[in-house]
Amino acid sequence: MKQTELTELATELANRVLFTTKEVLTSDETAKYMGVSKSYLYKLTMNKIIPHYKPTGKVVYFNRLEVEQWLQSNRVSSANELKERVNVYCAKGGVV
Repeated sequence: MKQTELTELATELANRVLFTTKEVLTSDETAKYMGVSKSYLYKLTMNKIIPHYKPTGKVVYFNRLEVEQWLQSNRVSSANELKERVNVYCAKGGVV
């Protein structure tokens, strides 16, 4: 590899490490982290659906851990999990 390629690779690696260890994310970083467009993230913030911070009243920041928790909220059970619940329910005679 050429020196320029190594430098570019090192820079990209450093950015990825920083991105995954950084606690506070910008809107751009959060949209990229979530895999959504900035306009969709903007809608989520305007409708107060996703937790966010505005320390100066204008620029929006996100806590990476809170974003992860929000992304993992409202879990949908798999078909196998639902079948197991039905089996347990029926085994108890229909009593919760």
